Amino acid sequence: MKVGCGLTCVVWLGASPLGGQTSQDTTHRHETVGHEEHAGMEHGAGANRMPPMPKGMAMPLIQGMQGVAPRRIPFLPGTGIDPASLPLATPRRLVEVRSGDSLELTAMLVRRRLLGRDHVMYGFNGQYPGPLIRVRQDATITVKFHNRLDLPSSVHWHGIRLDNQFDGAVGVTQEAVPVGGDFVYRIHFPDAGIYWYHPHVREDIQQDLGLYGNLLVDSPDPNYYSLVNQEDVLMLDDILLDDEGLLPFGQDVTDFAIMGRFGNLLLVNGEPHYQLTVNRGDVVRFLLTNVANTRTFNLSFPGAPMKLVGADISKFIDEVMVSTVVIAAAQRYVVEARFDSVGTFPITNQVQALNNFLGQFVPTVDTLGMITVRPERSKADHETSFKTLRHNADVATSVDPYRKYFAKAVDKDLLLSVKIAGMPIPITAFMAVDTMYFPPQEWVDGMRDMNWVSTSREVHWLIREVASGKENMDIPWTMHRGDVMKVRITNDPTSVHPMSHPIHFHGQRLLIVSRDGIPEEDLAWRDTILVPVGQSVEILVEATNPGKWMMHCHIAEHLEAGMHLVFTVEP
Repeated sequence: MKVGCGLTCVVWLGASPLGGQTSQDTTHRHETVGHEEHAGMEHGAGANRMPPMPKGMAMPLIQGMQGVAPRRIPFLPGTGIDPASLPLATPRRLVEVRSGDSLELTAMLVRRRLLGRDHVMYGFNGQYPGPLIRVRQDATITVKFHNRLDLPSSVHWHGIRLDNQFDGAVGVTQEAVPVGGDFVYRIHFPDAGIYWYHPHVREDIQQDLGLYGNLLVDSPDPNYYSLVNQEDVLMLDDILLDDEGLLPFGQDVTDFAIMGRFGNLLLVNGEPHYQLTVNRGDVVRFLLTNVANTRTFNLSFPGAPMKLVGADISKFIDEVMVSTVVIAAAQRYVVEARFDSVGTFPITNQVQALNNFLGQFVPTVDTLGMITVRPERSKADHETSFKTLRHNADVATSVDPYRKYFAKAVDKDLLLSVKIAGMPIPITAFMAVDTMYFPPQEWVDGMRDMNWVSTSREVHWLIREVASGKENMDIPWTMHRGDVMKVRITNDPTSVHPMSHPIHFHGQRLLIVSRDGIPEEDLAWRDTILVPVGQSVEILVEATNPGKWMMHCHIAEHLEAGMHLVFTVEP
C-alpha cells in the first residue's frame, strides 16, 4: 500500500526508491547501525550528525534542510572521560529482600560494550539492567538511593501503589536528587506482579542510557500462576547508535520530540543477543517489561504456542492463547510459552513499518533473541497445565464491585493532541502532506531527520480537558479516597502529527472499560494504557491512594515536551 504523494521539495539520494505499490520484507537482528542508508548525504560532524534511517527505508533529503540540526546543546554522559577508566558494567543480579530489609541503589556512570565498542552509559549498581529486586507481596523495604551521575536524578517505582512521598516524581513528590546527593525511599508492595523502577527526571536521557530495573513481587499463594519449568524476566529496549557511537541528546531541551527517540539496536536485558536454553516440552514463563523511550513491540515466539496470563498489576480474569503481544512503553505482560520441538526458535518483533517519506509500508521482522530447545525432557511435564486456560476467580472477585460503574457517565473527558511551531519551513511543508495519512500505531521512525530536528522548544504535547479547554498542568483534577472515576481519553487524529500514546497513572490502578464503545472482553488491573490514534478509551480509575500524583504519556520525549498533569486524591 502506498499512502504518500510526490513533493518537489524532496530529493532522493543514491538508488531510486521503489515505485508502485510494492513493499519489502526485512528480517534482521536489529535495525541498521551506521550510515550506509545515507550514502552521498552531507552530514553534520560530531554532535550534529544526522541519525541513520531504519533498515530497508530509503533516505530523502528535503530541499533547504542541508546543515539543519536541532536547536539544542548536545549532551553525552561523561564528556571528556575515557571509557576505559570506568567500571565495565555487569549483567543484572537477583537481589532477594525481606520485609524490613534495606537495599543500597547507586546510579553511576559505567562502561558498556555494545557490538564490540565501549560506550559511557549509566547503570544502577554498575549493572544492566539494574538489580532484579525480588520481594514478597505486603512486604515493606527501604531503598537508600545514591546519585553518582553527572545529572540530577530520582527513582520512580513504576506501578507500585506506595506512599505518595516516595513516588519519585520530581517537582510533584520530591525535588531532584542532586549530583552526589542521596534519598531514602520506603516502599510497600500491596500487589503481586512485575514492576519496574527508573528515573523521573530527564527520562529521555537517563532511562535510555540504562537506568532501569525490575521488581518481582511474589504472591503468598503458591498457585497464583500455573506451574512452569522456567521463569525469565525480560526487559525490552532499544538504543540509537551510528558508526561514531551514541547519538547525542539535548542538554537544555529534549530532541526527537515529535515521535520520540527510536533506537536502531534492539536489546533484551541490555544485550542485543538474548539466549535461553530449555528442554523439549518445557513451559517457560516470561515476565515482560518495555523500557524503551518510545518503541512499541509486537512480540512473538514463532513455532511455540503462547498464553497471555497477566498485565501491569494483575492477572487477566481469563487466560487466552495469543500469537503476538503488543507491549507499549512502560507496559508489562506475563506470558507463558511451550517449546515442544527440538531446535532453535527466535523471539521476534514483527511490525508493519511505515516509510513516511515514500508513503510505503515495509513489513519488518526483528530477531530479539534465540531459544535453543534440547532433545532431553524435564522430569516435570506441564503440558496439561499449559493447555488449560484458567479462570482467575481472585481477579474476577476484585473486579466485580466495579462493574456497576461501567455504564456510568464519563466524569473526565480528555483529548490527546500536539502543537508544533517554529520548525524549519521545509519540514512544516512536508508535515502537511505527512498527515494526509496516519497509522494507528507508529512502529518505527520513518521520518528520522524531521523527528531529530524537533525539540521540546518547538513541540508541545498536550492533554486537554474537553469541558474547560485547559491543558496539561492547568487541568484541575481532585478526587477523594474511595472515588471511582470514569475517564474517557481520546487520541485526536486531526492534530498536526497524531501518534499513539501509552498513558500512565501514578499511584492508582485502572480498568479498561471499552475502546470506541466496544466493551473490553478480558479485564486485568493496569497502570499504563495504550491509546492508538483516533481511538477513544474509557477507563475506571480507582482512587485509593491519597496524595498528588502524575498522569502522563510514557514516551519519554512526550513527557519532557509537556504531556503530563497532576491529579489529587484527598484522604
